[in-house]
Amino acid sequence: MAKSIFYHAGCPVCVSAENDIIELIGETQVDIIHLGEETTRIKEAESAGVKSVPALVTPKGHVLHINFGASLDDLKN
Repeated sequence: MAKSIFYHAGCPVCVSAENDIIELIGETQVDIIHLGEETTRIKEAESAGVKSVPALVTPKGHVLHINFGASLDDLKN
C-alpha cells in the first residue's frame, strides 16, 4: 500500500499538524517531508498540487491543505 506524504516547513502550525497526522494514520503510513530542510523537494510538492504547507498528499494523489503555515513561494526564497 502506498504511503501518504506530509509536507511541512517546521513552523509551530506544521509541527502540531505533523503530530496529529502521525497519531491519526500512524508513523509507518506517512512520509514526513520538511521542505524548509529539503528544498530540493519543493518542485515535487508543487507537482503533486501542494500550494501551502502543512499539506497531506494521500496515496490516491488528493491534496489536503491543513491550516496555513506558509505558501510554497515563501519556501523558495
